[in-house]
Amino acid sequence: MQDDPKSLKKEKDIDQFVDVGLSEYELERLENIRQNQAFLSTIDLLQASEELKELSRKKASQKGLKRLQREPVVKDLLPSRKSLRLQHKEAETLTLPKEKPTYTQPQFVKKAAGPLPMEAINMEEGFTLSSQLQQLCSEESTQDRKTALDLKDYRAALKSMRITADQVAKVVYDRTFSVAFHPSTSSLFMATGDKLGRVGLWNMGGACGDDGVLLFQPHSRPVCCLSFSPACSHQLLSLSYDGSLRCMDLNKALFEDVYDISDGLKTFDFLSHDCSTLLVGNWDGEVAIVDRRTPGNSHESLHSMDPKTLRCVSVHPLQRQYFAVAESWTVNIYDSRCLKKCKSSSVCELSGHSKSISSAYFSPHTGDRVLTTCMDDTIRIYDTSAMTGNSPLLTSIRHNVHTGRYLSKLSAVWDPKLEACFGVGSMARVRQVQVFHESGELLHTFTDQDNLSTVQSIVAFHPTRNALAGGNASGRLHVFTDWC
Repeated sequence: MQDDPKSLKKEKDIDQFVDVGLSEYELERLENIRQNQAFLSTIDLLQASEELKELSRKKASQKGLKRLQREPVVKDLLPSRKSLRLQHKEAETLTLPKEKPTYTQPQFVKKAAGPLPMEAINMEEGFTLSSQLQQLCSEESTQDRKTALDLKDYRAALKSMRITADQVAKVVYDRTFSVAFHPSTSSLFMATGDKLGRVGLWNMGGACGDDGVLLFQPHSRPVCCLSFSPACSHQLLSLSYDGSLRCMDLNKALFEDVYDISDGLKTFDFLSHDCSTLLVGNWDGEVAIVDRRTPGNSHESLHSMDPKTLRCVSVHPLQRQYFAVAESWTVNIYDSRCLKKCKSSSVCELSGHSKSISSAYFSPHTGDRVLTTCMDDTIRIYDTSAMTGNSPLLTSIRHNVHTGRYLSKLSAVWDPKLEACFGVGSMARVRQVQVFHESGELLHTFTDQDNLSTVQSIVAFHPTRNALAGGNASGRLHVFTDWC
């Protein structure tokens, strides 16, 4: 092994002091320095230190949206403050206000009711959607053409999925609240909603927009629920806290009104196979049945459930008259044919939660399972094949879901390609996304030191391809796939 040039130089520096007449202590100190430098050069510690510094300077992915240009802040020039004591003046007498100042919530300007043009806010004025993008979004859903996988093949597919720098992009400017995959198999096309009402579209590998990203703003508050219509794949439905539910139609290049209230919408699902009827839930514990074929943007009927809170609704995939509602500390399953205006009786109950429930979803093929995520740090799977009385608990998995106020809540979601498997983000320090079997077995953990360094609060699976997307607090999507 060759000597380090730096250590050789230090040896020469020490030798030149020997003839100067240094004391024995000083010569011993210089010899210790020489030996330490020689040891460090043998273990390459200095080189490792430089590599660590280089890693710390590593920037997040620059693909996707460019940096948001903000207006420069102009500060008023105030006169310099002078001491009253030095000016030989009496001190001012200050009196406290009689009442404490009240905090006012920031005002959000809601978009006007009615259709909105699809104007990409990250593109120049006059930009129009490309015919290639419209053709991609109009591809027929392949949901009925899924090939059945056994658990062994599914595990192998998970292990084959990777992430690269090209599979990370900034799709919205603020915190991710929702993510959805388009069912197309010719390209990976995703949508995501953020904290300030924006909806971003990302055609991975596409040339349209900023690295395939187009950004729109049909809402003014968090877009907490997104879904491409299984019946019309060129339509994307988005729901927001601002009380609006809109349908983005790429063929018409419009955001059409579907449902609108003053504020507080939380969740929705398709109540009919043709997606013409929707089940919409709000923060006040009410569930509305909305028929898109009816003129206007109101509901057909409104039903009060839990007056405290309502987090999630999920419709049974086969028997669509049944739907699950996450209410406070329990999940109830109702029959839409037997609903009353208030105090409706549930068909069965999923109990055992000790804190509020973030989400509850029927399994995608049979509906024989319900997957819940609860703030008591537990993911639960219930058997709902009987749909009577109190559904039995099958599996309980401990999982930290306490994200704090600056991250979206973690929610476990089913993989539509296999009935018994689901994915969820993680708060573990090695940032990751985990995939479990309904038995509680951990099937795979997605990690990547170079391209995954943040918590993936929101996750979504492609309905047919081996692809998983995770969204973080800065509006970036991270995609694991075996796409060639």
